[in-house]
Amino acid sequence: MRTTLDNPAGAPQPLGPYSQVARVQLADGGALLYLSGQIADGADITAQSHGVFATLTALLEAHGATLADIINIRTFLTDMDDLPGYAAVRRTYLTGTPPTSTTVSVPRLFRPEALIEVEVVATCPAGRP
Repeated sequence: MRTTLDNPAGAPQPLGPYSQVARVQLADGGALLYLSGQIADGADITAQSHGVFATLTALLEAHGATLADIINIRTFLTDMDDLPGYAAVRRTYLTGTPPTSTTVSVPRLFRPEALIEVEVVATCPAGRP
């Protein structure tokens, strides 16, 4: 098993010294993709949620995967009253069978203006880059 850490050139770059994607090659030629938590700019939960999913899409596509390949999603919200707004946006991006999911309320995120942070695990079937 081989692990590669990556910050793909076509995706927004990280805000600190960390890798956004850990790609774990599997024996069958497929891979597991672990994506760091993502935040986005925006004035409200809707804008930030759309920004987060745009970044997740870019990171997954750089490794040959799509949002449909997500098997686990973890969401951190600074205000649980924002859950309905986030859920509405999420449904527009995750349209198939929903992945396993955890949503947690946190007092704050590393950037004070961030209302949401989302991290995912996805599969990348054999034969994709």
